[in-house]
Amino acid sequence: MDTADIIQSIKSIEVESPTDKIIQQLKQLITTGQLKPGDRLPAERVLAERLGVGRSYVREAIRKLEFFGLLKTSPQSGTYVSGYSIKMIEGVLTDIINFNKDDFSALIEARYYMEINAARLAAIRRTDEDLELLRSAVADYDNKVNNKQDAVQEDMFIHLRIANATKNSVFESMLLMLLPDIIKNIIDQKICGDNRGVQAMAEHHEILQAIENKDADAAGAAMAAHLDDILRISMEKKGW
Repeated sequence: MDTADIIQSIKSIEVESPTDKIIQQLKQLITTGQLKPGDRLPAERVLAERLGVGRSYVREAIRKLEFFGLLKTSPQSGTYVSGYSIKMIEGVLTDIINFNKDDFSALIEARYYMEINAARLAAIRRTDEDLELLRSAVADYDNKVNNKQDAVQEDMFIHLRIANATKNSVFESMLLMLLPDIIKNIIDQKICGDNRGVQAMAEHHEILQAIENKDADAAGAAMAAHLDDILRISMEKKGW
């Protein structure tokens, strides 16, 4: 085997996030029977201390597992394992852990079509309060970019505000799952140019204006234009 073949055979090291490690540990507890359907989980604080991670990671893991219906949270009784069979829980947990978060093109494509429809629905269903919150999020982003500061979180918050205005909680939940991995890929791979933040400001205002006008077609078109560059780049990486 020559050097080129050896290089091709070397696989990149997969670094698990703290959230994935928490899910792995919960899977282990469930599949070994230490945690059974109906059992209550320890409090967030206790889990965080025991696992040696921040509470935000525990919260994210619980949120993901709640989204897939494997955990249920009640204000009265806390968080507990759902009533599914062990086999069902194990299968879905494996799917969550192996979720294609490293398939950047798939993430971008899913986000593209979801956010276009979210923008359309937001334009139809938004309230005056939704509009004010979206205006505030756009202004926060503008302020950071104008001061040459990192505005990644503010950008994400704009999209979450739009998803919230759809009055469909699934849009918001799906974005909360997709956006962190998408943003990480964008930053790690240096996909966006230096001037992208300034360009995005104008695009955000186009989306905002369309939602303010309750124009679903314009909102969908503005969101498509906003995400078109990143979709094109990701598709080119796939050779499509």
